Amino acid sequence: MARSTPRTKAVAPETNRSGDDAPNPVWFKPIMFGLMLIGLAWIIVFYVSQGTLPVPQFGQWNILIGFGILFVGFLMTTRWR
Repeated sequence: MARSTPRTKAVAPETNRSGDDAPNPVWFKPIMFGLMLIGLAWIIVFYVSQGTLPVPQFGQWNILIGFGILFVGFLMTTRWR
């Protein structure tokens, strides 16, 4: 007489979809690259115009503003999927 053994069902592990593994929205990459390009362009315009552009009242702060915009774009690359 054959002895019956209980069968176990294979269960797939649960996936955590709390948003950490979700792909980025469509707008993410254009904004990320756009900020990097705008920051770079800001700095280049400042140097080429010898400090008279983009905002003459800011003076040397234009460099910090350009790097700030560029830095925000680079920070976004850490969240790119």
